[in-house]
Amino acid sequence: MSQAAGVLRVSVGGKSVAGVKPENQDAFAAHIPQATSASLKGAVACIADGVSSSEQAALASQTAVTTFISDYLSTPETWDVKTSVSRVLSSLNAWLYQQGHSVLVPQAGWVTTFSAMIIKSSTLYCFHVGDSRIYRLRDGQLDQLTRDHSMATRGGGVILTRALGMDSHLEVDCFQEAVKEGDLYLLTTDGVHEWLKLSERLAELPAAPGSRVLEKTAHAFVEAALAAGSQDNLSCLMVRVDALAVASEDEIQAELSAKVIPPELVEGNRIDHFRVERVIHNGPRSSVYLVRDEKSGDRLVLKCPSENHADDLHYLDSFSRESWVGQRVSHPGLVKSVTVPSGTRFLYQLYAYVEGQTLRQWMHDHPQPALEEVRLIVKGIIAALRALQRQGMVHRDLKPENVILDPEGRPIIIDYGAVLVAGLQEIRTPLTEDSVPLGSLDYIAPEYLLQNHATTLSDLFSLAAMIYEMIAGRLPFEFENLQSRWPKSFDRWVYRPMRERREDCPLWLDLAVQKALSPRPQQRYQAFSEFMADLETPNKALLAKHRHQPILERNPVRAWQCVSALLFVIVLVQFYYLAT
Repeated sequence: MSQAAGVLRVSVGGKSVAGVKPENQDAFAAHIPQATSASLKGAVACIADGVSSSEQAALASQTAVTTFISDYLSTPETWDVKTSVSRVLSSLNAWLYQQGHSVLVPQAGWVTTFSAMIIKSSTLYCFHVGDSRIYRLRDGQLDQLTRDHSMATRGGGVILTRALGMDSHLEVDCFQEAVKEGDLYLLTTDGVHEWLKLSERLAELPAAPGSRVLEKTAHAFVEAALAAGSQDNLSCLMVRVDALAVASEDEIQAELSAKVIPPELVEGNRIDHFRVERVIHNGPRSSVYLVRDEKSGDRLVLKCPSENHADDLHYLDSFSRESWVGQRVSHPGLVKSVTVPSGTRFLYQLYAYVEGQTLRQWMHDHPQPALEEVRLIVKGIIAALRALQRQGMVHRDLKPENVILDPEGRPIIIDYGAVLVAGLQEIRTPLTEDSVPLGSLDYIAPEYLLQNHATTLSDLFSLAAMIYEMIAGRLPFEFENLQSRWPKSFDRWVYRPMRERREDCPLWLDLAVQKALSPRPQQRYQAFSEFMADLETPNKALLAKHRHQPILERNPVRAWQCVSALLFVIVLVQFYYLAT
């Protein structure tokens, strides 16, 4: 995974005062992380305005900004921004709401407005509820990015319609937009923006203000709003983008080429303190070896990229990402990577050694496996895939060769070279998008093949294709010259019932696999748990739907065979009468 991007740099300055009120119920916070974490989690700034009718308004706003930042930074690096923030805000809102309803005094509520911005790579992510605001100043033009969740009363006042802690259900405005170097973002509470013409005052800023200038400017804004008659707490936070974390292709190549790709190894060769005991695999893309760590005595799997791909940046980035993923997964059904010695000059990866056989070999040894055996294997694979899903990952190359069965028959998924990581997809580099789908074409989901778009449902499709092959002994969809001529539409995937290839396969199991192999993702199971349930117990709704289907939909292959046979008979009859 390339980390050669230029470092994200931002300047921050702010000011918050109670004003004419006895207590300051506003709060703001910002976190500008170090280089590595900046690329993975981004820079964060947020502001909150406690609702004055709530007895704990000050605590609510302070809790909101500090908890949001700490909890967001604690979410897995593999999650995308929206997933991380949604989980954090949902939890934060539930806590504030519960605190406000844990006593019988209505005024003891914990309610606050909340506006947050996250800059990750070259994208701004905004999350907003209430009437605090986020503005953007770009090229001299000031734009309000958020909209107020409030309404005017007959008496001339204003009431909030949405806020953190106000209701058990939280609806948050969220949006994203591209960031430019030099952009200035302004976060304010209504004690400031209701009393100042911000655009006129921001025009006085120098071209590239640093943190000290921004802090002085925020202080001046607060003092000016107070002098203009503001009757509320006043808070202003300024964030300027000084440099974006965007890498050039030359920077990425320099990083990825910094280490030497080892030559093809044989038994007895050494890399650092690892001695090769056996060559597991030598292929055009990589070589895999069973090695012995001469320091610890442990047996490990060592994987090297092929020298044929020394100039292929996409491949090298994928190879680097594979180890990064392996260090972050934690499940007995997912192989774990081992840290490579820090001083090595070679490019390779290390993994825990899993003794056993591949699912492909098991399928060769069990051409007609008992259905219960298949179910047990599938149950283990689904548990591992759900662990990947919780981490915001899609495997994208699920196939029998990438599943190892240990001596107890438990499946372990290997090979993370094609894994899609939601959090990494948000880091914009020349290598962000794969030019072609990764993975084995025999098991690849149609939407990934046709649209280069993969989700967890794509892994579900690949798993169902493996189940079909385990039970029926053949792939569910067979295309001629698939390597050179891909199908062009979803309609090319026509399901052939497993029962035609294995008579003891029950109808209800066949229907479950068929649904999981639906060409269009929205027609598949939407959760692994639903699929597993239908693999174990007949789904009465699926059976009823099948019984009421026209024969053309129920078994299109058999229907067209019958039509063809009928047409052939008609032609023979016509030929007979014409001949006589």
